[in-house]
Amino acid sequence: MNVKPDFGKNANQAATAPAFLSVWDMHAYYGESYIVQGVDFNVHEGEILALLGRNGAGKTSTLRAIARLGDPQVTHGEIWLDHQPLHTMSSHQAAVAGLGLVPEDRRIIPGLTVEENLQLAQIVEPVGWSLERLYELFPRLGERRKQEGVTLSGGEQQMLAIARALARDIKVLLLDEPYEGLAPVIVDEIEKTLIHVKELGMTTIIVEQNAVRALQLADRAVILDIGQVVFDGTAAEVLENEELRAEYLAI
Repeated sequence: MNVKPDFGKNANQAATAPAFLSVWDMHAYYGESYIVQGVDFNVHEGEILALLGRNGAGKTSTLRAIARLGDPQVTHGEIWLDHQPLHTMSSHQAAVAGLGLVPEDRRIIPGLTVEENLQLAQIVEPVGWSLERLYELFPRLGERRKQEGVTLSGGEQQMLAIARALARDIKVLLLDEPYEGLAPVIVDEIEKTLIHVKELGMTTIIVEQNAVRALQLADRAVILDIGQVVFDGTAAEVLENEELRAEYLAI
């Protein structure tokens, strides 16, 4: 039986720190396909959570449901961010409330320069990081600020997608497959950036097929299997548990 989480206590752990983002008994469908089947987990402020599982486990669907994109359709459950009920909001309202989603396809806007992509994000109030601060975080973007965004390399486009999310005043960064197709040296750069924003207090959920890299970066891990949570604990526990990794992550 699912127990609704208390914001003064993490319902999934014995920890006493309050939950910052809480997903409770979430169910979601693509048409008649039952994709997310009663998912529960909490994320604490300032931590990185790796949301893992095999292909088709429901990771991206869970991330999209949290972002209130409408596809998949959430039919039951609650999602709370810093005491705000995201489950009652549209995707635009959830974004204004503090969610920043970096989708797998990055969605860099054609015809706009790097700087224009960032400025467009800042139209939404309240504005987050300044352009100068973003360029300090991503020097490559500063060097290419007048270049059309879609002509950047894959790694640079991923940096732009992350910077565009930070250009708003977000509370939680949602990353869907940020390492896909990128060279290890570029992944290293992106991880250094994520560590830096974590040190500044950013809360992050990362969905990633490269589970080992995600686990090495994350504080905690939630593993999904057929749309349900089968593990919720520290990332170190997963790295140390060969049987768990083999059964649910194939590593």
